[in-house]
Amino acid sequence: MIIEYIRYDLKQHQPDDLIAAYRTAAPHLEAAPQCLGYELTRCVEEPASLTLRILWTSTDDHLQGFRKGPHFPPFLAAIRPFIGEIAEMRHYEATDLSWQR
Repeated sequence: MIIEYIRYDLKQHQPDDLIAAYRTAAPHLEAAPQCLGYELTRCVEEPASLTLRILWTSTDDHLQGFRKGPHFPPFLAAIRPFIGEIAEMRHYEATDLSWQR
């Protein structure tokens, strides 16, 4: 499993606009077999900073499967206005260090 983090620093849009766009885009993630889950969070100290965390089966499945598949075009259409406000978009792999109550 690979974790993609997309961090937005909104300057042109409001946080609620991005959240609404991802509500529209979410069904396309959910329909993609390469996507295992997602979570959108908003920074408490800087509300115009939001981070999307997407769980993918692999980086290749994300880049070759999802992005070249039928679910990507409508997903991209929903979030396209916000692409210029992406501060970071990278893939990460989990380590064995984790804890949660």
